[in-house]
Amino acid sequence: MVAITHAPPLLDRQASTIGARLIETKGRTTGFDYIRIALAVSIIVWHAIIISYGPAVEAVHWRAPEGVAFRFVLPMFFALSGFLVAGSLDRCRTLLGFFTLRVLRIVPALAVETLLSALVFGPALTAATLPDYFTSPTLYAYGLNIIGDIHYVLPGLFALNPNPDVVNQQLWTVPSELQCYLVLGGLTAVALLGRRWALLVLVVACQTLWVFQVSKLSPGRAPLAPGPVLVIAFLCGILLHLFRDLVPLSRTLFLACLAAGIALATLPNGGVYLPFPAAYMTVFLGLQNPPSNRFLQSGDYSYGIYLYGYPIQQAVAAQGPAFQHWWVNVGIALPTALAIAVASWRRVEKPALAARRHIPVLEARSATLLAASPPRWPVTVFMQALAIAGIALIINGNEWPGATLVTAAMAGMLLLPRLLAQPPQPES
Repeated sequence: MVAITHAPPLLDRQASTIGARLIETKGRTTGFDYIRIALAVSIIVWHAIIISYGPAVEAVHWRAPEGVAFRFVLPMFFALSGFLVAGSLDRCRTLLGFFTLRVLRIVPALAVETLLSALVFGPALTAATLPDYFTSPTLYAYGLNIIGDIHYVLPGLFALNPNPDVVNQQLWTVPSELQCYLVLGGLTAVALLGRRWALLVLVVACQTLWVFQVSKLSPGRAPLAPGPVLVIAFLCGILLHLFRDLVPLSRTLFLACLAAGIALATLPNGGVYLPFPAAYMTVFLGLQNPPSNRFLQSGDYSYGIYLYGYPIQQAVAAQGPAFQHWWVNVGIALPTALAIAVASWRRVEKPALAARRHIPVLEARSATLLAASPPRWPVTVFMQALAIAGIALIINGNEWPGATLVTAAMAGMLLLPRLLAQPPQPES
């Protein structure tokens, strides 16, 4: 199998590095299982504040010590995704195979959750009449969630809740995750994943730019975790995978990142500063090997908790003031979301992933078509320039629609002729 990315071979497999740990454990540590579920649960707990008491109370807690701790959660989630997805890309033969695998992992469960919310959950809880509900344009706009065009409202739902009207606020991160995959594909296609030092410079520059941009805002004016900062956290996870032969797996470094992260998180708009320390903390914890848990090893339930948690929490709060306390909300919503997440994994996500056995056939057919009409070099150069423009737009903070359009054009025009190309190996 020809991998898309490679890191230099380890000179000393006993060295205390991330790469040595991956080789020692064959990439099968239990730490990532615990981190995934812990991050998903922490999001449920945090959302219980805004759902039970409203945005004003959440803003107070965001400035308190618990808010400082929570600022790590989303950067850690995206760094975790970047590190693991980089490994997945390393095992894929082509970008086509990689993107197909990502679609199988993300879209089926998202589609089922969207349809259940719109066609079952909504009609059961709406204050509108059913004819008004099913004829509302808002209902049909909600279906666009399946393709990453996020809409948060269903007709007649949760108007009297402390956080009114919103059905699925957690989905705001979906476009950022899709952008991460497009950026990763673009970086691969222009061979930047094969030049890890250049990629490091690019990510550091983008992080510095974001710190500069946010420093001009008054405290609290920046989003809690801006989308481009989450993309940078994702890229930090990729960097740790690419530099795995050099980065030590060190408890001292972990504690230093924790201390630095806490100090940075206390600054105004502190979530912007966290991608680098959060990424190392995530990988360090993920590469630990605590006692295995049969339940956690039976499936990845974090995505289902993420998808279903917020609507369930809003439904709990809608039952009245007695249910609008964070501990009541968590006590009811968390086990309910976990039960549905188990069903989602077994009935939707795992069967969808089973379709990856067809990826080699798809790759072979694409290779045949591509070989019949290879692109000329001016087209390739133009596509590379377009890719660089799209990448820069996303990770430099332009979240306006043009960034998404340019990146989509980059994915369609650049990646196709490079789907089967192998970039140069990273520099030592």
